[in-house]
Amino acid sequence: MDLYTIFPTISTSFIVISAILVAIGWVLIVKGRREAHQKTMIAAAIAAIVFFVIYMSRTIFVGNTSWGGPENLKLYYHIFLFFHITLATIAAVFGLTTLVLAFKKRFAKHRKWGRVTAVIWFGSAITGVMVYTLLYVLYPGGHTKPMIDAIFGL
Repeated sequence: MDLYTIFPTISTSFIVISAILVAIGWVLIVKGRREAHQKTMIAAAIAAIVFFVIYMSRTIFVGNTSWGGPENLKLYYHIFLFFHITLATIAAVFGLTTLVLAFKKRFAKHRKWGRVTAVIWFGSAITGVMVYTLLYVLYPGGHTKPMIDAIFGL
């Protein structure tokens, strides 16, 4: 594995870990294990933050990977990528809102938001793994210029 694939592999692993922890947290709260649920969901949030830090660091310093598959699939890939990015953004906003509601002990609203947030989070994680698979497994792509180089004209 080289520099261009190790970071996406690690970051994708963290988003998968986060989704698994959200699923475990959901089961725990259904079973009434509130303290275990809280710890698990905080761990899920930390895993998501680690994903985000790795993803943004890679985007800034290494660059993003461009589509490397067949030209006739490029439009479909970009539509799917746009859907994933939109879903991930919504999941992040909902996730933060759900966490804030929990920390403020507004559990009725937290419960309502949490159900929706978890489903969106799972969708985001699944589509994220699909994007990773398309870019690094099925159709290894090209590499673009790091954002930091583009900003400073390097």
